[in-house]
Amino acid sequence: MISKQDAGELIEERRARAGLSWRTLADRLDVPPVWLAAAALGMHPLTPGQAEELGYALDLDDELIAALVRQPNRAAASDVSSDPTIYRFHELVQVYGPALKSLIHDEFGDGIMSAINCSVSFDRVPHPDGDRVVITIDGKFLPYAWVSGTD
Repeated sequence: MISKQDAGELIEERRARAGLSWRTLADRLDVPPVWLAAAALGMHPLTPGQAEELGYALDLDDELIAALVRQPNRAAASDVSSDPTIYRFHELVQVYGPALKSLIHDEFGDGIMSAINCSVSFDRVPHPDGDRVVITIDGKFLPYAWVSGTD
């Protein structure tokens, strides 16, 4: 049985070879592009119907389609943080994470932003200095709450 991550690498190769963008495939499946890319690369399960449709679009075999619907293990590969693009996201959180945490606490109170109940969008925006990458994360606020087992 092929792992979801190994299947994701093969799916990414097929997508590139077919000349199809994630946005084009996402429109075809009626899902957000960021979610589809994450799912196809192994971080979310697709429904059987979505997997079949993606399989049809990319000429995937049954083993790859089956990998798309399996429940993922969401642990990142140990060397993923050395990729320059992913490293920059780590760097961004290192620099701005404490400020964002402080702003969340200031605006919402003691709690966190959910990474489970969230949406992420991605856009390319023209700019005189060069096109900009715009990533928006919309996460539910989860307050810390003490729940007593005896109440």
